[in-house]
Formats: sequence, C-alpha cells, structure tokens
Amino acid sequence: MDSVKESNGHDNLAFDMHEEVNDQLRTKADKSNRTSCVAEEDRNKPTYCVTDVPPWYLCIFLAFQHYLTAFGAIIAIPLILSEGLCLQHDTLTQSLLINSIFFVSGLCTILQVTFGVRLPILQGGTFALVTPAMAVLSTPEWKCPAWTQNASLVNTSSPVFIEEWQSRMRTLQGSIMVASVLQILVGFSGLIGFLMRFIGPLTIAPTVSLIGLALYDSGGVKAGSHWGISALTTGLIILFSQYLRLIPIPVPSCSKTEKRKISKFYVFQTMPILLGIAVSWLVCYLLTIFDVLPSDPTRYGHLARTDVKGNVVSQASWFTLPYPGMWGTPTVNLAAVVGILAGIICSMAESVGDYYACARLSGAPPPPKHAISRGIGVEGLGSLLAGAFGTGNGTTSFSENVAALSITKVASRTVILLSGFVMILMGMVGKIGAIFTTIPTPVIGGMFLIMFGVISAAGISNLQFTDMNSSRNIFVFGFSIFSALVIPNWIMKNPGVLETGVKEVDQVLNVLFTTHMFVGGFLGFFLDNTIPGTKRERGLLTWNTEHPEDSRNALAPEEVYNLPFGITSWLQTRSWVRYVPFCPPTNHMTEDVVSQSQGTEQTRV
Repeated sequence: MDSVKESNGHDNLAFDMHEEVNDQLRTKADKSNRTSCVAEEDRNKPTYCVTDVPPWYLCIFLAFQHYLTAFGAIIAIPLILSEGLCLQHDTLTQSLLINSIFFVSGLCTILQVTFGVRLPILQGGTFALVTPAMAVLSTPEWKCPAWTQNASLVNTSSPVFIEEWQSRMRTLQGSIMVASVLQILVGFSGLIGFLMRFIGPLTIAPTVSLIGLALYDSGGVKAGSHWGISALTTGLIILFSQYLRLIPIPVPSCSKTEKRKISKFYVFQTMPILLGIAVSWLVCYLLTIFDVLPSDPTRYGHLARTDVKGNVVSQASWFTLPYPGMWGTPTVNLAAVVGILAGIICSMAESVGDYYACARLSGAPPPPKHAISRGIGVEGLGSLLAGAFGTGNGTTSFSENVAALSITKVASRTVILLSGFVMILMGMVGKIGAIFTTIPTPVIGGMFLIMFGVISAAGISNLQFTDMNSSRNIFVFGFSIFSALVIPNWIMKNPGVLETGVKEVDQVLNVLFTTHMFVGGFLGFFLDNTIPGTKRERGLLTWNTEHPEDSRNALAPEEVYNLPFGITSWLQTRSWVRYVPFCPPTNHMTEDVVSQSQGTEQTRV
C-alpha cells in the first residue's frame, strides 16, 4: 500500500543464474514464440512480461516469494486490530483472523488479476483502514472494558467475552461493507478519473505519512515489552534489507545441459522481514528454555518468552474454512462508515499510482481508463468480501509486491495468480495462523518500528513530484501534517468538546477528528485546491500524466488489459459497450484512435 521506489538494475537481482542459464531461457522463449522483453542494453527490462508464462518451478518459487513479501504487512493488521477488539489474550481467535485475511487476500488477488486491472499486482489488507477502525474502537461506546485487559479474568470460551469482541467485529464488518459500495461505484462508473484531477501529491503525502505516524503508540507499547529483543529484531531486518541485500547465497541446481551448476539466490533482499523475525524468535526460544527471561507475568521482559501464548498451536485445527458471516450478522455504525470512507478514498488514489508503476516495471503499456476503472471496482468488491468474511479490514494493491517485480525481473501475472492460490491455501491451514500468533510481542514491536517508519517515509516520498522549493507547498504539507498530530491528540484528551446533543453526529465528529489521516488529508486537499499554484508546482502534471516512454515494449494494450475467456470479443459486438466505462472499447473505436494518431504523426512530418 506504500509508494513504490524504483531502483537501478544492479540493485535488483534477487534470483540470478549463470549467463548460460539465462541464454537458455531466452532461447526457449524465442522458440515458444513468446514476447521477449529482455534487451542486452537495458538491464531493467523484465525477463518475463505480463502475458508470459515462466517455467513451472520458477512460477512456484516466485509465488511463495510474493507471499512472503506480503506476509509481514498482512499479519500486522489483525495483530493491531486485536487490541481494539479486546482480543489481546485470545490468541486462538487472533489466528482465525490471520487465516481469514490471508484467504480473502488470495481470493481478491485472483479476481484482480483475472477480471480487474489484469496487471501482476497482489491484493492484501490496507493500513489506510486500520487508523479509522482503531479510532472507532477507541470511542467511549466501544472502548474495551478493563477486565478484558487482565489475562487472569478473561475466559475466551465465555459467552460474555465472545459477545464483547464479536459485537465490535460485526460493527466493523458492516461499516466496511457499506463504505466499500462507494469504491465499487467510483470504480465501475469511471469517476476515479475525475477525482484524480483534484487529489495530488500534497493530499496523498500527509495522508499516507500519518497512517504510519498515528500507529507510534502501538509500536512503542509492543517494542517496550523488551527493548533488547525489539532492537535485535530491528537490527536484523536493517542488516538483511540494507547491508546484505546484494550478497547472494549460492544454491546448487541442475539443468538438462549441465548436470551441476550453482545459482545465486539473493535471500536477504527477498525476505529480510521473515529472516529477522525468525532469528529473533529463535533467540527468544533459547532464552525461554534456559529461563533467562522472567516467568513472572508482572516482571519486565516476560512477554518475550515463547511460552506466553500457551498451547494455541495444539488447539488450532489443521483445516479451517473462512466464510461470510462467521462472526454473526454485520451491523452498521454511521461514524464508522464515514471514518472508513476517508481511508478508502486514500486507498483508491494510491492504487492508481500502483497500477502505473506496475505497468512500467512489468513491460506493459500504461493502463487505459477502462482497466483502471475495473481495478478500482474490483478492489471495492474485495473490500466488500473482506468485510463479509470478517477480517476487520479491506483490500488494496500491495506496493511491496509491485517493487518485487523489479527485483525478480519476472512480471508474469501467472505468478501473481499462483500467489493468490498460495494465500488461499495458507488461509485454510489453521496451524499456520496459530504459529504466527505465537511470535513474541517484542519481536512484533521491532517489526512495527521498521514497517510503520517505512509507511511514513513512503508517504513523504510522494512529494518528489512537487516543487519543494515552493514556499506554498512547504506550507501546505507542514501545516497539514502538524495540525493532524495536534488536533486529534487534543480532542482525545478533551473527549467532551465535540458534543452537539445528537449522538450520531457526535460519534461521526469524534471519529473523523481523532483520525490523524483524515485531518491531514482533508487539510492537504483543501489547501492544495484553494491556494493558487501551477499544476507543475503542485505536481499534478507528473502525477496524472501517462508516460508511454517508460514502457517501451511490443505488447499492445488489448493483449494485457482485455477481459479473458472471450468476454471482450462478446462485448465488442454490443453497441452499448461504448457507454460502459469499465468495458474495453469496441474494435471500430480502437481503429478510430489509431487512425487519429497516425494522422497526427503525418501532420507533424
């Protein structure tokens, strides 16, 4: 969900075989009449483009790699929400939430790749909905009772406790489902193009930055449970992702031409978060079995023990199948709907940027309007499904996995499609979710320090499109982000200040003005669109302009973005298709565009 950072080709080789093997793959590609995107003079070109199908073993490996890339951000969402849902001491339910979000993420990925924007882009949970959700769960009406914070008083099988957390989850479910209808309408109606005229970098930058900054308290509480273990986790992730990322690990392999050869696998660049968590987890296990960490729950450092979560892994079933309404019939809360709408608008704007970045990195033409409309509409359907399945969150495009395309040089949507099936499979294995819940609290805290910091920085990186020598832009960004830190903090310390006498209005105002992301985004949007400034100064020219030169390739737009299974061919025989924004244009419309462009070129000559 974060902004994508482009890297040079020499920084981005995560899976590099010998030159002989690469030549062999290119020869096979030519023989099978596939479109080859590899150019010797341009190392940034993908080895496999969107429509190519890599060898089966490479598909499986890269599918698991995309799963592992998204793993850290996906499991973080239910772990954060569990605090607001009063589930800190119910690890078995936490594991079910993790299974559900993986299952829905896989389902939405398949829908997006098949019927949505049709680019190799993974779908997963979004932090843009975490902030308003936590704001809703922090209101006096939904704040967790004191007894749910005490592990000795919590009976996870008690009907009272079950109703306590399920009532909150059902409210989140219904509110997300209602809010997702807006995203569906904006996407399939083609309104997203109109909205993007007014939403620029100075709106997105403070909004996304505040998603990470607003979660500082959650990160600090978890990291503070044992600062030594948290520092170890953070240090390891930094070591793997920044210092060792270009150091390959030799892996023995074989081929038809060579019985024995050595391949290079850039494991530290591919999965630094997973490796950092695994090593810190192992250290906590050793410190636990040798009784170095205190066994007294009241002493500092107890939460670093690996036996704190009890026998949740043995209690979890091997097979679980998430289904809609598993927590009961969803309910709707007006304040929650309004707050989540702010997050969905932010998510939509980011996803459009991800589509263009993904097309650029995968050797595809810039996405046409009908593909963008379908992509946003399918993301809305994904959020609707996420709400129905009870993940407590929605879905969005994962920028981390878009960036992984430049690492692997494999941009085949077949790989991402397979990743969706991998996530569905992992969501159905109950033990997988249970294992993730046993990660010691300070290890999670160390991961949060990295993750939330990167989200904040990714938001600020959107300012690269603007003229930051402009005092106008400096004022808009600085005032927006600082006010968004001050206003919610003051309102939370003075809870009775927004009382109008109408309960529903009070709830809406409290949720909106205690959501940092909304305050910063609204101020940025208002000031950027009212204070005089040129489009170039505001960054709108770079932000909204397509760059075909970034996607020099032999693929035609219809090869990439047309609907599968003959749907496009059938639609193009219907005259009413020209009035449907998310449908590919009919043949004669395409021919008209081509003839116009040819005429323009002849005129220039």
